[in-house]
Amino acid sequence: MSDPVLRIENLRIALPEGADRDYAVDDVSFELNAGEILCIVGESGSGKSMSANAMMGLLPDLVRPVGGSILFDGVDLLTLSEAQLLDLRGRRIAMIFQEPMSALNPLMRVEDQIAEVFEAHNLLTAKERSARAIALLTEVGIPDPEKAARAYPFQLSGGQRQRVMIAMALALEPEILIADEPTTALDVTTQAQILELIRNLQEKHGMAVMFITHDFGVVAEIADRVAVMQYGRIVETGSADAVLDDPQHDYTRKLIAAIPKLATDREQDAIGRQKVLEVEGLSKTYVTGGGLFGGNKRVVKAVQNVSLTLAEGETLGIVGESGSGKSSVGRCLVRLMAPDAGTVRLAGQDMAKLSGRALREARKSIQMIFQDPYASLNPRSKVGRIIAEGPMAHGVPKAEAYARAVELLELVDLDALSIDRYPHEFSGGQRQRIGIARALALEPRVIIADEAVSALDVSIQAQVLDLLADLKEKLNLALIFITHDLRVAAQICDRIAVMQMGEVVEMGPARAIFENPQNAYTRTLIEAIPGREKELAAAG
Repeated sequence: MSDPVLRIENLRIALPEGADRDYAVDDVSFELNAGEILCIVGESGSGKSMSANAMMGLLPDLVRPVGGSILFDGVDLLTLSEAQLLDLRGRRIAMIFQEPMSALNPLMRVEDQIAEVFEAHNLLTAKERSARAIALLTEVGIPDPEKAARAYPFQLSGGQRQRVMIAMALALEPEILIADEPTTALDVTTQAQILELIRNLQEKHGMAVMFITHDFGVVAEIADRVAVMQYGRIVETGSADAVLDDPQHDYTRKLIAAIPKLATDREQDAIGRQKVLEVEGLSKTYVTGGGLFGGNKRVVKAVQNVSLTLAEGETLGIVGESGSGKSSVGRCLVRLMAPDAGTVRLAGQDMAKLSGRALREARKSIQMIFQDPYASLNPRSKVGRIIAEGPMAHGVPKAEAYARAVELLELVDLDALSIDRYPHEFSGGQRQRIGIARALALEPRVIIADEAVSALDVSIQAQVLDLLADLKEKLNLALIFITHDLRVAAQICDRIAVMQMGEVVEMGPARAIFENPQNAYTRTLIEAIPGREKELAAAG
C-alpha cells in the first residue's frame, strides 16, 4: 500500500424532497490507496454507489452534492465542469457497471464500443483502435477475441459482456477502477472468474480499485480493506480480515450473519410422504432463425429427458448456471410453455396433455413466484387487485377475493392497508412478499420459486427464505426452488437436482450433494462459491 490516490472528506449528497431521508450520503470520509482493493459494502439504499457516481459526475437528476470534497491529484472533483469530467472519465478514473447489457450499446459491435473510448479522447488511428480492442479482449480472457470484437452485445453471454465492460474500463489504463456490483447477476463460476480477473488486472496495472457490493462472500474473496455503509453513513472500516473475523458494529454483524451458510444439516424427510408431482422424460427444444429471410437455424436443447418427483411438504432445489435449463423446467411444469415430450403428473393428472379450461383448473394447484418482483407485478394495478384477480378469474366473488387478499398480505407479514397501494410504493423485498401472496391466492399444492431471492440483499433474502419455510410448514406446501446460488439452496432445500446443458447430472439429499458431490460439474459449482475457502477455514 502507498499514499492515497483518492480522498473523500465529509461528503454529503442531498436527496430530493419527499425521499425517505435527507441525504443519500451523509458526512462520509474515506481514502483509496494505490494498489489496493477497497470494498464498499451495504444493502440497497445504503448510499454505497452514490459516492462513486459523484466521483464520475453521474449522479441522478435532483440528487446533488451539498458538502465535502472528493480529492484526486490535488483537485476536488466536485468543482470540475462537465468538459473536465469528460476528459477524466475513462482516462484516469473508469467504471464497470452492474448490468452490462444496459451499459453497452445494443446496436454497436463490441470492437466499435471499445474504439469509442479512444475516439472520445482523440487517441490512436482507426487501425490502431481496432488492434487495441482485440488486444484488450484478449487480456480480459474472452475466447476467440477477433470473433467477439465483431459481435453485438446480445450475442455474448453475461460473463463475456462483463469482460467487455472491463476491457473498456482498462482501455486507457486508469489510475482508479470503480466496480459497481459487477458480479451480482452472474453465476458462481462466472463470478469467480470475474473476481480473479479483476484481482489479476489490478496487480498487473497497479490500479486502485473501489469495489461496491452487498455480498460479504465477494468481500472475503477480493478485498484488502472494507468500508460498511448503512443509511448513507460509514459505520465500520478496517482490513478485510478484521471486519470479517471480528466485526464491531451491529449492522456489520447482522449482514455477515444473514449470509446463508454453505453447510447444511437438512435431512431428506420426505420418504413415505405422498407424491404431489411426478415428472418423467421432460424435454424442450428451442429453434430460432431460418425464417423468411433464411439464415441458419439455432437449435437449443434446453431440457433433455428430465425426471423428478416432489412430495408433500418437500423442497426440491434445481440448481445450475444460466443456460442450464432450470428455468425452462419450471416454465414447462406450470405450462407457461408446452414441453415437446414427457409427462408432468400433478396429483395424478398429466399437465402436459391438458389445454383450455382443464389446464386453467389444474394450474390452480401449481403456481409460480418470479425472479423480478417489480417486472412480474402490474405497475398500474393496486396490490389488492393483483392478489385477488386470480381467484376472481376462477369465479370467486370480488368481496370474498379481496377479503382473502387481506388475509394473505397479513400471512406474508404485510399491512392489510397495502391492498390500496401500488407496487412502486414497496421495497424489493416487500414486492417479493406480494408475489408470494399472489401465488398463494389460488391455494396451490405446489409452488415453483424461480430465482425468487437472487435480486435481494442478503438480510432481505434471509427474511424471504424464512417466510417461505414458515409458509411451507403452515400450509403443507411442496416447493421447487430454482436458483444458481448454492448457499441459498443449502439453506432451504431438502433435495437438490443439479442441471447442466439441459440435463440433470446429479440428484440427491442436500447434505449428500454438499458434503460428497459425485459429479465433476457439481464440484466445480461448489468450489466457485465466493468466500467458501474462508468459511471452510473458520469451520475447520
